Amino acid sequence: MSLIGKKVEEFKVNAYYKSEFIEITEEDLKGHWSVLCFYPADFSFVCPTELEDLQGQYETLKGLGVEVYSVSTDTHFVHKAWHDHSDAIKNIEYPMISDANQELSVMFDVLDEKTGLSQRGTFILDPDGVIQTIEINADGIGRNAEDLLDKVKAAQYIRKHPGEVCPAKWKEGAETLTPSLDLVGKI
Repeated sequence: MSLIGKKVEEFKVNAYYKSEFIEITEEDLKGHWSVLCFYPADFSFVCPTELEDLQGQYETLKGLGVEVYSVSTDTHFVHKAWHDHSDAIKNIEYPMISDANQELSVMFDVLDEKTGLSQRGTFILDPDGVIQTIEINADGIGRNAEDLLDKVKAAQYIRKHPGEVCPAKWKEGAETLTPSLDLVGKI
């Protein structure tokens, strides 16, 4: 069953953020837009390229009222070690969540049970903690944070403009559609 439209469940996890260990709960994902970026493992190959790319869009996302959280099944201690030793990861400014008990990976249905690692899943949650978009990629396929920006903007537009929809390849400022009987068969 799809997770779209479902509210994030209760949880409490550890994270590495701004040179500190912190706790994050479902309440931290509410009151603003949130992006959860699950990835398989620290000290790996595709993962640092994705998280570095996401950091490259972080200020833009923050400007849109979005908080970013990366999530893997590594511990928060491993996140700190990776942050301290990787040129790609040392600049990460968003919280790096430890899902060592796999609670979030199960909740968001991205746990690879054979490996015990998270799959590459990206989730956009609205300010109520409701999942609006899901993207899950195979391990060898990295994600593009620029694509994420368009999805966030579309989700925010639709929330502010009920009754309108964003067509394929929609960009901020482009025309939207208002579904009606008059449009049936004309698109």
